[in-house]
Amino acid sequence: MGFWLAFLICCAGVAALFYLDRDPSTRISRTLWLPVIWLWIIGSRPVSAWLEVWFGLGQQASGGSLDAQLDGSPADAIVLAGLLAGGIVILFRRKTQTSALLKASVPLLLYFGYCLASVSWSPYPSVAFKRWIKAIGDLVMVLLIVTGTNPIAALRHLFSRVGFILLPASVLLIRYSPLGRGYDLDFKPMNTGVTTNKNTLGLITFVIALGAVWNVRTLLRNRHVPNRSRRLLAQGALLAFGLAVLGMANSATSILCFTLGTALMVVAGLRWVRRRSSRMHTAVLAIALSVGVGMAFGADEAIIHALGRKTDLTGRTQIWKTVIPMARNPIVGTGFESFWNASSARLHQFTGVDAPMFKNLVSAHNGYIDVYLNLGWVGVCLIALILISSYWRAGQAFQRNPEIAGLMLAYIVTAAIYSITEAGFRMLTPTWIFLVLAAVTASGVAHGIVNTNPLRPRGARANRLSGPETNRILGLRSMQERS
Repeated sequence: MGFWLAFLICCAGVAALFYLDRDPSTRISRTLWLPVIWLWIIGSRPVSAWLEVWFGLGQQASGGSLDAQLDGSPADAIVLAGLLAGGIVILFRRKTQTSALLKASVPLLLYFGYCLASVSWSPYPSVAFKRWIKAIGDLVMVLLIVTGTNPIAALRHLFSRVGFILLPASVLLIRYSPLGRGYDLDFKPMNTGVTTNKNTLGLITFVIALGAVWNVRTLLRNRHVPNRSRRLLAQGALLAFGLAVLGMANSATSILCFTLGTALMVVAGLRWVRRRSSRMHTAVLAIALSVGVGMAFGADEAIIHALGRKTDLTGRTQIWKTVIPMARNPIVGTGFESFWNASSARLHQFTGVDAPMFKNLVSAHNGYIDVYLNLGWVGVCLIALILISSYWRAGQAFQRNPEIAGLMLAYIVTAAIYSITEAGFRMLTPTWIFLVLAAVTASGVAHGIVNTNPLRPRGARANRLSGPETNRILGLRSMQERS
């Protein structure tokens, strides 16, 4: 089968999935398309890369001279700036709920505030500031999702709209185009799909696949959901694509995180756990202790070999030993997203190291070490604060809505684990975006800001409504709840 015939079949299949997954009983704001487009870009390739591939236009800034890397692509800057500006305008109209969510997310505000302050001691302050603006875009897109009238339904549609495009397209490119395949630094073939690397393909796949698992479980548990059968078929197909692409990507960390995240959601959904939230913490602690004991007795080596990896984590341990002593300032770091700027004085130190992993190195393949190099111990402590506080808020949210809390808990725990062997806390990466989403959502649910029960109007608007107006809104939200 040729590529263009496969492309037409793929387009027809994607259209069928969107048709099967439609839900006329639930109204979703059109503003959800902004974070969907944002994730399409973050979860695949920059706009400039697609323009270069399909039309021969644009120029990727991922390689080449230092000036090219620091300046970036005008096409990428215009698209991301447009999405960011549109999101800020919408959030200004929702300023009451946005303000309440930000006040409930103090650790995130402290982290972004410190990142902004670190721009002042970056060797490239203008570049660091531009990257900080892009990082704010991640937070803006999260707030667009959570501040909607029905954030739970918005989440469900987010997974579908992102996954229905990226996952089938990855299978298409891997099977029928050289664009979806490549070679790693050891010149071994790898499947990249819509991304440029098997690890990034595994990353976007596992975060979307977790959402598909959540959707499938919800539909299986609620037998009275309108159009349940066809929607279950669509979500089942999305989950099948996710499992297939995870296998094609062969990213050990992503497979492990997907498995762990799914297990956490299943445990959170058990009846005996739902009755008492403390049992959820016990289950998480048991998993952590099991992993710790296993590593103490060498089980980690057996797992690594079973996943087809070396005990040195494919050269990562050598990278960590090399780059940690190169920290410019152990306390405050080099500056936000500044350590891996192609500084010749720093990167030339890798010349004497005989390892393929040091070729074109742009991260330490460890989120905590990357934060340390860029933001020092202060940044590492703030990341730890985000993880701990988010986990605590997810536990509080479990008392209000175990279903959504289980999903948020899965994203928090998997982000912490994924960042052990990959750069999981960097801006414009799916793990970081979904960690921010989990932190904001968990805080909002725990404080009662995010209404997981659309039957109840909140705030001053609820006090102003009475009589027929109340009945009309309650009737509409009742339809949304049944969906």
